[in-house]
Amino acid sequence: MSAGLHESQHVGIVGAGAMGAGIAQVAVLAGHRVVLYDLSARAVDQALASIAAALDKLVAKGRLQRTQAEYATGRLTAARGLEDLKDAGLVVEAVAEKLEIKQRLFADLEAIVGDECVLATNTSSISVTAIGASLARPERLVGMHFFNPAPLMALVEVVSGLATSKRVADLVHATAANWGKVPVHAKSTPGFIVNRVARPFYAEGLRVLIEQAADAASIDAVMREAGQFRMGPFELMDLIGHDVNFAVTESVFRAMFGDRRFTPSLVQRELVDGGFLGRKSGRGFFDYAPEAPKPEPIFEAPVSAPASVRLGPPSAPGARLQARLMEAGLPIAHERIDEPGVIAEIDGAWLMQTDGRTATKRAADLGRNDIVLVDFARDYFSAKAIGVSRAMQCGDAAYRAVLGALQRCHCEVVAMKDVAGLAVMRTVAMLVNEAADAVDQGVCSPDDLDLAMEKGVNYPIGPLKWADEAGVALIHRVLTHLAGHYGEDRYRISPLLSAHRWSGMPIHGGATHAAA
Repeated sequence: MSAGLHESQHVGIVGAGAMGAGIAQVAVLAGHRVVLYDLSARAVDQALASIAAALDKLVAKGRLQRTQAEYATGRLTAARGLEDLKDAGLVVEAVAEKLEIKQRLFADLEAIVGDECVLATNTSSISVTAIGASLARPERLVGMHFFNPAPLMALVEVVSGLATSKRVADLVHATAANWGKVPVHAKSTPGFIVNRVARPFYAEGLRVLIEQAADAASIDAVMREAGQFRMGPFELMDLIGHDVNFAVTESVFRAMFGDRRFTPSLVQRELVDGGFLGRKSGRGFFDYAPEAPKPEPIFEAPVSAPASVRLGPPSAPGARLQARLMEAGLPIAHERIDEPGVIAEIDGAWLMQTDGRTATKRAADLGRNDIVLVDFARDYFSAKAIGVSRAMQCGDAAYRAVLGALQRCHCEVVAMKDVAGLAVMRTVAMLVNEAADAVDQGVCSPDDLDLAMEKGVNYPIGPLKWADEAGVALIHRVLTHLAGHYGEDRYRISPLLSAHRWSGMPIHGGATHAAA
């Protein structure tokens, strides 16, 4: 195992913007002397000032001793030119996301630094292989992708191009770990790990919105409360900035030769074209003007409790909700209903977990009218809000009975249009599917994939672990029904997911696709 870059070796940073300054702060706190360069001397001065201010805040909060902060700032120096980086053991580039600029920079650096110096790019979207193609020694170029803000975000993707040597990738991986980060290995493919696997989180939310299943604030609410995501897709896109988020989606879409899974959204393009970029422009999906009301989800108004509840089989998908119904003090019949897939029969209406079919299709397949579907929840027992839909044939009285039962569980209900897979279920299924494809195509290991999504975008659990927790068979079934409903290649199932569906083995810690 590589020991990483020794503290005595200098680190050069090229690019003094927010990311470059953040990386410099991380490196200097790890004990390295850091030399910071930018074409703009003013940008370097501002970066040094911002790092000093950030260290002062850490001291004020008791997270850093004053002597440590002074020692760190004493190791920070401004470079007058690239030549000042000649003694660096590692140079990290954080300049504009343009291939030609990065290629030219590394060609210049290659003529300046020593033979053992490692060159690293912080690119989030450009092929590491392409960046290194013009170098005399491309084997020493590696991706070192930090997430913004670098001092706070734990994840670092260590990205190997075709020419990157294993020694260099392992050294940078160990260096990132020494710097207090959580590094993962990835191949140089479009989006690497996080920016590829996270695309469905935005894409499925946007599609549900386009289909008018619910408003943005309500979809965000069920994603947070039922899915346990830290933020919903719309508030997160507003935070990131639609120009940035849309550009990443477009980049992955183009790099994947127009793969329908990554198709950009017309709704988001309209926001970008109109300058509604989110928080930074004052308006995105939501209005951030000082006087604007806070966006609130639309929950169903309270209704009366049902007269009778018969629980379905303990093996039914969503059966954890049965325990919550029992805890709520509802009139639970002693005898269960023996119908596979039914969570509960409430005043004659069947409550079932979505499986990717619409409630109307489910009703037709079952030959019943009163079908109400509940969206996926990571933990039905604790979810504070959840989405439901009903079949077109379902009467108001039957729907109100189910609604009343859920409300007695102290759970807010978002009424959703009868769309396939609702919101949380289809999003989780597509995240799992993309994660499985990334592993199947050798982008990274299952462990690194789950770690990247937990640390890089704060998912409550890695997608592959989530597949095992929810059941690979359920995820496979949802995707099968989504593909049938839409008739689109977008919902094609990963070969790795299919292999584990039929093998019955866990996908996170199980066999590889070939072995399965």
